[in-house]
Amino acid sequence: MNSERSTQTTLPPRDALLALLHEHTEGAGLRKHMLAVEAAMRAYARTMGGDEDLWGATGLLHDFDYEKHPSREEHPFVGCRILEERGFPREMIEAILGHASYSGTPRLTPMARALYASDELCGLITAAALVQPGRTLAEVTPDSVLRKMKKKEFARSVNRDEIEEGARELGVPLEEHVAFVLAALQEAAPSLGL
Repeated sequence: MNSERSTQTTLPPRDALLALLHEHTEGAGLRKHMLAVEAAMRAYARTMGGDEDLWGATGLLHDFDYEKHPSREEHPFVGCRILEERGFPREMIEAILGHASYSGTPRLTPMARALYASDELCGLITAAALVQPGRTLAEVTPDSVLRKMKKKEFARSVNRDEIEEGARELGVPLEEHVAFVLAALQEAAPSLGL
């Protein structure tokens, strides 16, 4: 039996997921980040044989508590408690806990590894788009993202070590991972405003 589906409950419809996100997150930038991670997660689910709705919901809600609870003591623990109380699947909660390396939660499933690998990279790709003349993802290439990744002064808050570690955990070369996530975000560009 697929371990992702073993305890899965039915997910709420996407509009209910968005309502939960909006209830806890007002900032447009953080909302767009979660939409970007959702797009990357859906793309990885299609490629890796995962449940696209589950993986997408995990990406969409992974940081929904961050705006109100940004400390390491609270994020993502507060959000995971809310998801648990609302009956969200345990696999989703474990993946969200695992995306915060300091939580001590191991990333045991492909979904958890994809979330960890995509999170920081989505931030770097978005930052790369925002410095383009037209501020669009269409102007970004995998090579430009890799070059920006080497510049420590660019998007300083993005953890490059986690991007590299995430690609290793997925078993994907870094260049391939960057190209894959960039393509997923380019496909979702209209919803990201990029």
